[in-house]
Amino acid sequence: MSKVIFVIKSYNNMEHTETLRKLSEEVKAELENNILPFWRANMTDPIHGGFIGRISGNGDKYTNVPKGAILNARILWSFSAAFRVLKNKEDLKTATIAKREIIDRFYDTEYGGIYWSLNPDGTPKDTKKQIYAIGFAIYGLSEYYRATGDIESLEYAIRLFHDIETHSFDKEKNGYYEAFSREWTKIEDMRLSEKDSNECKTMNTHLHILEASTSLYRIWKDPFLEKQLRNLIKIFTDKILDTDTGHLQLFFNQDWESCTNIISFGHDIEASWLLHEAAEVLEDKHITDFCLPFIKKIAMAASEGIVDNGGMIYEFHRDNCSIDASRHWWVQAETVIGLFNLWQITGDYQFLKKATICWDFIKKHIIDKNGGEWFWSLNPDGSPNTTDDKAGFWKCPYHNSRMCLEIIERVMRSL
Repeated sequence: MSKVIFVIKSYNNMEHTETLRKLSEEVKAELENNILPFWRANMTDPIHGGFIGRISGNGDKYTNVPKGAILNARILWSFSAAFRVLKNKEDLKTATIAKREIIDRFYDTEYGGIYWSLNPDGTPKDTKKQIYAIGFAIYGLSEYYRATGDIESLEYAIRLFHDIETHSFDKEKNGYYEAFSREWTKIEDMRLSEKDSNECKTMNTHLHILEASTSLYRIWKDPFLEKQLRNLIKIFTDKILDTDTGHLQLFFNQDWESCTNIISFGHDIEASWLLHEAAEVLEDKHITDFCLPFIKKIAMAASEGIVDNGGMIYEFHRDNCSIDASRHWWVQAETVIGLFNLWQITGDYQFLKKATICWDFIKKHIIDKNGGEWFWSLNPDGSPNTTDDKAGFWKCPYHNSRMCLEIIERVMRSL
């Protein structure tokens, strides 16, 4: 969690203090009593070890489906961070299981990197090297080291960082390519998921390399890593950001020409605070001062997706003016953090108020009070989405647990 140091106004306001305390207490209770217990109780694989691959939106468990690298890396990050902040040894046990899965099963001992997925028994299934997934492995391993001081996790995080820089970094035109074969050769289909455009560079992968590099630099002050982290910030401000609108462009060809015309409000708001975190970890006032106008611009543009009842819609397709008005769980979580961060850097109380309104929306519509955890989304008609997973390849404890932990730590520093 980042240390916000650029605050314009004082927090010594009784109304603000009460708002902060209430918000912190509520998200802490949600984390300790719902999110973390759900994953501890339901995801352990009693047959093959590690974690099962899926729980449906209706709560049905599936032990015979592939195990995803992203799911396991995000479990590693979530429970490592939870242990660091909350000091519950049960969270450390879960984090350690996830660490062993990443190192012992997902890590490719022959070619480096991590596999995209495993069979239910833990053997490799899809051996492609998706850079997005490797970034999350770095993120999780770095947080485990931060929470425990475990040298092995740091060593593997560093190995994976060098794998990305060796094989994925475009030395000629800058940025990172999306995906490779197991042996790091080119592959035709580089998409992260079926809904994505098949382009060689994406905002999403760069965002999570930024996130991973920030986390690793916090614990490993390597000069080359610092150089690449600074470069990632500039990639966002110079190539990914649409400076006319404040929104992030999503898909690019090798020459950094934008290939789609879609606004992803959740990625906008998430990027706003992750860029701020990256700048602060560098501990360079010049880079932070440089970033602050971009951070505000992106966060304000993202706020266009907030609807009256407090939730953030998913996407806007500018070519045909169509809106995906579903409210995804992860978008709501990132909105709370992004608005809270915007309040911290501006001192404008309206942003704190909007963050709490979004949290109220989550409590009312996104948290599954009967089945536990959070629904995938709220449908445009207002009904909860139980078609998509409760836990699985993409539905992980990372966004909602991180929101809770960010708020807990930021409030702790503020009061």
